[in-house]
Amino acid sequence: MGDAIELLSEKNLLDDPVEQFSLWLADARRWADMDYPEAGVLSTVSPEGRPEGRVVLLKAFDPRGFVFYTNMLSPKGLSINAHPAAALTFYWPKLMRQVRVAGATEEVTDAEADAYWRSRPRESRLGARASEQSAALESRALLESRVRGEAERFPGEDVPRPRHWTGIRIRPDSIEFWQDGMYRLHDRFRFTRAGSGWDVSRLYP
Repeated sequence: MGDAIELLSEKNLLDDPVEQFSLWLADARRWADMDYPEAGVLSTVSPEGRPEGRVVLLKAFDPRGFVFYTNMLSPKGLSINAHPAAALTFYWPKLMRQVRVAGATEEVTDAEADAYWRSRPRESRLGARASEQSAALESRALLESRVRGEAERFPGEDVPRPRHWTGIRIRPDSIEFWQDGMYRLHDRFRFTRAGSGWDVSRLYP
C-alpha cells in the first residue's frame, strides 16, 4: 500500500463530502482487499419503532445522494415507508476507515430503476421476481420452482421490473469520515448540510 493512502487531516479533506467519499471508495477498491468494498450497513427504524440493520450494496451515488435497490415489500422497504430516513455505514478494516451517511429517503425515478434493472443479469431479474424477500420459505425447492416459473413466463431477455422493486436514495444531511489514529486518537470530520453547501467540524475521537 505504501504512501498511497493519506492520513485524514484538515489539509487533505475535500470541501465536498461526496467527492471525499468517492476518493475513499476508490482507495477501498484498490487497497482494501475486499470482495465488496461498496457494501455498507443500512440502518432503519421498523414500523414498530425498533432499530434494524443489514448489509446492502451501494449501486450509485452523486450529489443527490446514495442509492441501493430493494423489494419495497421487504422489512427494510416497509420500515422506510413508515419512517422515511436511514443511515449507511461503510467500514474498510484494512484501511482503518469508516464513513457514516444519514438523511431522508426517497425512491429513485422509474427511469433510474428501469435502467438499473436492465443492467442486471437475466437470472438475477428472475430471482427478484420469484422472491418474496424476507418472508418465511418452506424449502429451497420451492424457491427454485418459483424461479423456473418466472423463466417460463418470460422466456426472452425482457423480464419486467416489478413495481415494488426499486431504488432508495438517501439524501444526506450529514456525512462523517473517521480515520483510525494511534492510541485511539482518531481523526473524525462531520459534514452537515447547510443550505446548498456543507459545514464541517472536527470531532473528538
